[in-house]
Amino acid sequence: MSEFRADLLSDTLTTPSEGMRAAMAAARVGDDVFGEDPTVLELQERVAGLLGHEAGLFTPTGSLANQLGLRLHVSPGQELLADSGAHVVRAELGAAATFSGITSRTWRSERGRLDVAAALELVTVGVGPYQVETALIVVENTHNFGGGTIVPLETIRELRSATTGLGVAMHLDGARLWNAHVATGVPLESYGREFDTVSVCLSKGLGAPIGSVLVGSRAAIDEARVWRKRYGAGMRQVGILAAAGLYALDHNIERLADDHARAARFAAAVAEAAPEALDPSTVESNIVMVDVAACGLGSAQAAAALLERSVRAYAVDARRLRFVWHLDVDDSATDHAIDAVRDVLASG
Repeated sequence: MSEFRADLLSDTLTTPSEGMRAAMAAARVGDDVFGEDPTVLELQERVAGLLGHEAGLFTPTGSLANQLGLRLHVSPGQELLADSGAHVVRAELGAAATFSGITSRTWRSERGRLDVAAALELVTVGVGPYQVETALIVVENTHNFGGGTIVPLETIRELRSATTGLGVAMHLDGARLWNAHVATGVPLESYGREFDTVSVCLSKGLGAPIGSVLVGSRAAIDEARVWRKRYGAGMRQVGILAAAGLYALDHNIERLADDHARAARFAAAVAEAAPEALDPSTVESNIVMVDVAACGLGSAQAAAALLERSVRAYAVDARRLRFVWHLDVDDSATDHAIDAVRDVLASG
């Protein structure tokens, strides 16, 4: 358990419930490198089905699931396109270039909104040996550094229609796609089938201790399995962990609405006290960005002041703090966070 009364650093902080631990202890296992772990196979098939794809691959991290997806579509020397705040270009430590020889270009977007025109303006295809060829566009939904922004399905479909004609693939970084699904009611399959590959995370809002799943065609996932082994991530009796993912799918998807409601309540309360710090109408899921600089504070200064009040947040940049709700943050912790943030912003 966290030592903070309100630990809003990230939704990766969740700890397994007693029910999840019991499911892990009872899991049937086998050697996953040989494709013989029955619990892993069940998880992979289930997630693939939810997202409208043929097959899935269990990975220990979301970054690995993303990197495998990128590797499938982009050859060394080709490029991917993403918005400038996307996790694959900002928070995966240059892995696409380091491991796969992939170059990247980005467009600027407001709060992680998908700008179809800006993305398509960067696409370069059919130019022979004279320019870098675009092979992939990456979309993130919900958008982490955008503040939990949800990309509308109709916008995704607009981009998909254009890229299909250009021969450019699409990958969805759906680490928090569960949140988009719960907030909008759009079926997971409706999102998933617009992309060639999709990665989803089990260890954020769903509360599993580890794991993501990459889904795609059977051929794509067979190739991804080879690259997972090459990257050193072949796993053995990992059904113990996959069981946590299955439990999360059964018990922790719909409850994401509670996180969204608490985040919205926090945003409304803070905006009432410091309207210059955030617009509560921009809070769409479980993430709230607060512009502490608008109140005369630096993000490091504000984060330190909150720590003294037993609240932990993440300094996204020099101006903003990110607060993330998850299953281990209840109403009482939310109330405490509201009081602490109001107090700190008033001191600016």
